[in-house]
Amino acid sequence: MDKIWLKSYPAGVPAEIDINEFRSLVDLFEQGVRRFASCTAYICMGKGITYAELDRLSAQFAGYLQGELKLPAGARVALMMPNLLQYPVALFGTLRAGYTVVNVNPLYTPRGNSNTSCRMRAQTPSSSSRISPIRSSRCARR
Repeated sequence: MDKIWLKSYPAGVPAEIDINEFRSLVDLFEQGVRRFASCTAYICMGKGITYAELDRLSAQFAGYLQGELKLPAGARVALMMPNLLQYPVALFGTLRAGYTVVNVNPLYTPRGNSNTSCRMRAQTPSSSSRISPIRSSRCARR
């Protein structure tokens, strides 16, 4: 097969990747934040955070999920927030803690969010303003 797309790759971009270079998505993230620590990772509304800040903040969020909320291994965490700087912190913090991310549209109605969280079996919704456990009674009411 002629891989015509390779012609459009910039110089230095390999045609093949080493699938064994990273043990997991978290390993990829952790190596990346170390490598680019001083570089800007995200900018939102004129405020930016570096990869070093993202590393620190996401590790703190991971600690919060494990230490304060004491979520069980394999928990699903619903992230319900717009595209703000808090989102990558929560996303990578959740992954670093060993949990599964369930993205929830912040424009859904409360009932829609409850139904989505129940279907996805999410245990903790996280928004940019609050974090609270989903009560199992919400899932029982249908």
